[in-house]
Amino acid sequence: MSKIAKLFKGSSSSSSSSSPKSKHHRSRGGPSPQEAIHKLRETEEMLTKKQDYLEKRIEQELLIAKKNGTKNKRAALQALKRKKRLEQQLTQIDGTLSTIEFQREALENSHTNTEVLKNMGFAAKAMKKVHENMDVDKIDDLMQDITEQQDVAREISDAISGPFGETFDEDELLAELEELEQQELEDSMKSMGGLPSVPSSKLPSARPSHRATTKKRVEDDDDMRMLASWGT
Repeated sequence: MSKIAKLFKGSSSSSSSSSPKSKHHRSRGGPSPQEAIHKLRETEEMLTKKQDYLEKRIEQELLIAKKNGTKNKRAALQALKRKKRLEQQLTQIDGTLSTIEFQREALENSHTNTEVLKNMGFAAKAMKKVHENMDVDKIDDLMQDITEQQDVAREISDAISGPFGETFDEDELLAELEELEQQELEDSMKSMGGLPSVPSSKLPSARPSHRATTKKRVEDDDDMRMLASWGT
């Protein structure tokens, strides 16, 4: 049994076995956390109202002192004395409110922690009850059975989705297809009369270049000068 369960087992058993008389006696012995927090909040509200009242009284006494400052010095001094006493009360109330606020927050936190621990104890008991009917070995066997069944289902799926009937070599089919394409190309060329024949006659030579033409012209000029020299 966990520590949390032990912590709340004694409290729950004692509360269940107690009689209404004992419960009534316990409530008379001390207030519950909710009651104490409620009382502290009421006290805070009362002191806050008291603060507002004192602050207004202080303002009034200050106005009286200012009003009678030059006319009635005695009345002005009495007003200032009352103001001082009111300020002392206001300071005391501020300190009391701080103490009550701190006490209330501590009580609220304690009550919250108690409720959290109580709920955690209930959750621990519920989890323990759930796990009572669970066996780790049985869980391992179950997971193994699930894995085996998944493997069987995968094998069945592979068998169903596999090729059915005769199988052929894909390379042989591609080679045969290539032969058919080549045969179709040859038949198409034959139907068109075959390839065009190569011409038998010599093709005309290309146009003489500018350099060759210039050389021929120079030779002709030399011949004409030679004939002229013979005639003279």
